[in-house]
Amino acid sequence: MDPGDARIGIARSDPTGFLATPLETVRRGGGDLKRIGALLAEIAEDSDVLEVVVGLPRSLKGGEGPSAVKVRDFAASLARRVAPVPVRLVDERLSTVSAEAMLRDRGRKGSNRRAVVDQAAAVVILQHALDTERATGTAPGEIVEEPA
Repeated sequence: MDPGDARIGIARSDPTGFLATPLETVRRGGGDLKRIGALLAEIAEDSDVLEVVVGLPRSLKGGEGPSAVKVRDFAASLARRVAPVPVRLVDERLSTVSAEAMLRDRGRKGSNRRAVVDQAAAVVILQHALDTERATGTAPGEIVEEPA
């Protein structure tokens, strides 16, 4: 997932964990966690949901600012909602920039690009996590501990 202030881009992987694909953009606000829970339930009908990967915005130097605090709060709420499925925060530096460039290169213009950039950023985040785990044997990032 790529949680932003206005929208949450959502991607999923194929059952083998090899390829990330766009799934949906959920409008941020009342009912967003309910919709995400429904999407996970739909996915769980066909395959196992092993974990939820959420992009954590960090600065280029690796620090965390106000956006990261918001994402950490969102991830904690999400962890409560989707338990016992684990939620993992992974570094998402430049994922939106990469997604914008990819869409621009594919000919997506202005409002058409804005409509799918959140999903594309979620794909970039998830694909990076899948590739890192495949290459290292270790899942990147950190598990969000479900608050008591």
